[in-house]
Amino acid sequence: MIHPTSRVLISDLREHIGRTVSVSGWVNTLRLQRRMQFVLVRDHTGMAQVTHERGGEADLLEEQLEHLTPESAVRIVGRVLDNSVVKLGGLEIVPESIEVLNRAETPLPIDEHTGPEQRLDWRFLDIRRRTTARLLFAVQTTLEQGMREYAYAQGCTEMHTPKLMGTASESGAEVFELGYFDRSAFLAQSPQFYKQMAIAAGIDRVFEVGPVFRAEPSFTSRHATEFTGVDLELAWIADVGDVMVFEERMLAHAVAKVAELHGEAIREHFGVEVVVPETPFPRITMADAQEVLRAGGWDPEGGKEDLDPDGERRIAAYIKEHTGHEFVFITHYPTGIRPFYHMRSAEHPDTTLSFDLLWKGLEITTGAQREHRYDVLLKQAADKGMNTEQMRDYLNVFRYGCPPHGGLGMGLGRVLMVMLGLDSIREATFLFRGPNRLTP
Repeated sequence: MIHPTSRVLISDLREHIGRTVSVSGWVNTLRLQRRMQFVLVRDHTGMAQVTHERGGEADLLEEQLEHLTPESAVRIVGRVLDNSVVKLGGLEIVPESIEVLNRAETPLPIDEHTGPEQRLDWRFLDIRRRTTARLLFAVQTTLEQGMREYAYAQGCTEMHTPKLMGTASESGAEVFELGYFDRSAFLAQSPQFYKQMAIAAGIDRVFEVGPVFRAEPSFTSRHATEFTGVDLELAWIADVGDVMVFEERMLAHAVAKVAELHGEAIREHFGVEVVVPETPFPRITMADAQEVLRAGGWDPEGGKEDLDPDGERRIAAYIKEHTGHEFVFITHYPTGIRPFYHMRSAEHPDTTLSFDLLWKGLEITTGAQREHRYDVLLKQAADKGMNTEQMRDYLNVFRYGCPPHGGLGMGLGRVLMVMLGLDSIREATFLFRGPNRLTP
């Protein structure tokens, strides 16, 4: 008898023609005809057909197959046969034994016609049943691996910063407050302050992939209250351009890795071509971008200093038309819409040495050169009416020789959205969290 641990993956069945194997997976579909019983069994590598000819009253296999339900977890031991009539790889398994490991209840709570919100309620089942959903997480793994490879090769140290904070990070707005013993704590909006602390600690290049929490009551397709951030901080930079060069090369390396390993599968299942970007990426200042947009009829309400989603799409289309590039850095954002710790331009004090990176019109990254001079930081915080006493631990970082530095924060889900042509960040996340969703 074959031991269960000798499981053969469905993708490897062709190597075992004529042999008896053990296959474990889920029942995909059943066709129980008068003379024959056909079961499609699925594991994470593919599907195989199990073929059984009914044999009469004493046929135990016939009875077991008759009582199977879709999505039941099964272990089937059987002989692999070459059969060109079978559409699934020209192979079939003739069963010798069937073990029902966990019988699925029927009917299933979702099917191919179920709407997106209900599918999120049964996310584990939805992912299991859809090849595209499972492929997404394989792509995510490769994408992260590619970014880590580049970061490590450039001398980065991967850090794990606290997500519980004693004071609200960044501006203090849009944070989640929670009870912490006899006082309040806050979930970190980003690892920004801790990355800078690591720079001051003499860790030259800092890299982190971790959770980010934003208490934004936003219901758009690109916002979440918890998401995975890719964060970077570089010490001893000459200017903010060093950060942009690092990011564009890191992304080019990671996207190339995805294209190599998954390009064909992405094309087949998502209908999208993964284009490896050339470096350097195009750059345009915010002032120039707005001039281009207004000349093209863009007129946002209230004369915004920032770009709205329509403006981002329009400027990306303009760059694509004139350069052929899918990426663009928007630089030199006004001080009024950037955090107090962004360094200001010496030539144009009303602008910051900051950037957003757009990919196909969606913002995936915000970055900047940080202000590392203690006295300037105090002034910039005061300009924004901030209480510096609450930021004492953060500001102390800059009192004892902090070097020039800059960095970025990237939304992993947004990168996957653009790469795979998804309509919503909900699809690019294992378990989505939004203002109205805390389950499953």
